[in-house]
Amino acid sequence: MKVEDLCAGDELIYCGELIIMRDAAQKRLCEALDKGNVLPVSLKDKVIFYAGSAKPTEGSFGDIGPTTSARMDPFLEMLYRLGVKATIGKGKRGRLAVDLCREYRRAYLLAPSGAAAALAERVVSLEPIAYEDLGTEAIFLAEVKEFPLYVAIDVSGSNVFDLHIDRG
Repeated sequence: MKVEDLCAGDELIYCGELIIMRDAAQKRLCEALDKGNVLPVSLKDKVIFYAGSAKPTEGSFGDIGPTTSARMDPFLEMLYRLGVKATIGKGKRGRLAVDLCREYRRAYLLAPSGAAAALAERVVSLEPIAYEDLGTEAIFLAEVKEFPLYVAIDVSGSNVFDLHIDRG
């Protein structure tokens, strides 16, 4: 995925890797950086999915749906400095996130909210890769196929929550 080619309002189907994490893991990454520690995972050129995942069941990865992204805004610049190219979640983000998308030339994408079971069907593999003690808040590596996304904020800072988009 080339984030430079995405425009606010675009719909896309994503296939590839996602790093799944929420605020608890991001807070721990921030603390590790503050202490000068080496991070347990490289985020260079990664796509972060702010998601809540249920515990896997026999034959299923469990439901996996986007979580509210605005509360992740305090960690966004850290992620971008670490090389993250896009984030995925749900809901409108604050002015800080829009400005950071423009400054770092990154994108914010929306995943369908309320479709956790359907999204789980698009997960090919899921494994914890850091902070396993956090349970469902650990950092996971997921491989997804045909994952539906919508561009909310593009690299120029255009924001679907501020635009009127006529799809004809």
